[in-house]
Amino acid sequence: MAPTPRITPHSAFKTLPLVDIRGLFSTDETDRLSAATALGKAACEAGFLYVTGHGIDPQIIQRLKQRTLEYFAQPFEQKMQDYIGLSSNHSGYVPEGEEQFVEGSIDHKEAFDVGFDYLSQTGHRPMLGANRWPALPGFKDDIKAYYDAVFSLSLTLFRGFALALGLPENAISQHVSTPPSQLRLIHYPYSPDAPVDRPGIGAHTDYECFTILLPTAPGLEVLNGAGQWIDVPLVDGAFVINIGDMMEVLSNGTYVATAHRVRKVAQERYAFPMFCACDYDTVIKPIEQLLDPATPSRYGPVSCGDHLYAQTLQTFRYLKQRLASGELTLPSGAKGLASFGRTAKALEV
Repeated sequence: MAPTPRITPHSAFKTLPLVDIRGLFSTDETDRLSAATALGKAACEAGFLYVTGHGIDPQIIQRLKQRTLEYFAQPFEQKMQDYIGLSSNHSGYVPEGEEQFVEGSIDHKEAFDVGFDYLSQTGHRPMLGANRWPALPGFKDDIKAYYDAVFSLSLTLFRGFALALGLPENAISQHVSTPPSQLRLIHYPYSPDAPVDRPGIGAHTDYECFTILLPTAPGLEVLNGAGQWIDVPLVDGAFVINIGDMMEVLSNGTYVATAHRVRKVAQERYAFPMFCACDYDTVIKPIEQLLDPATPSRYGPVSCGDHLYAQTLQTFRYLKQRLASGELTLPSGAKGLASFGRTAKALEV
């Protein structure tokens, strides 16, 4: 018998809420507050939502898709020249089977991971440094253009989430300058011989504050407040946004990290998640203004970068091998996988 999922603040939603965020770009504070209120309501009730009115140039999105198709169409041997295990900042090509969220569960996808491209000679961290760019013509320019566009959008969303919590607009974005925010170009191959329920990626919550996702085909499922898996169809011109571990902590549980998975890959699928984090050394803990005797802190402090690094160390094969050999060690106080949100029960459903 499947265990009963725990109760969360999430509603038993059947579809994701849709929020037009154009008001967040307004010079009128009333417009920004109105859009932020809708954003916060969706984050509380579902933790997953569609956003429109984001203002990102469709041509930037089209070039992102074209370069990604060209990259993954290359021979495997060519892609492995960009293997992520050869990088200094966890960037590059991720072959199928490299990433595992649950021990023994293989995610059937390949990816290319891009970070902030931190070029300074000082301030490097395990997840922060210069990207490992492939030699494919136009790839770096077009992928970086998209990264820069969604990074700018993330700052707007950080301000919106803060406003929705009744905080100053810069309460969170002031800690976002050179973060270990990662863009993933993900390819889910289609195999006609694969079981219809073969997972493309297992149930999990995202480690960072929130994710800006651009999918190209259905396949994403989200766990609602009743413990049911809900399909997330495509909405033309919209991004999918979901709350991650760190925003759950910052909001003291007002926003809850939501479990999700990719299943039923009935066609070739690409997805472009941008995982939005605070700066590496930021201490993630409930924001002081949200605490009072009636609502004390529900979370201990975690280092943004160390939490992200610890979760990554426990997920990627090349890092787990280095961890097992003693070449690398987990940061002090590192949490295990599935430590937040609804993941722990979702993995059993």
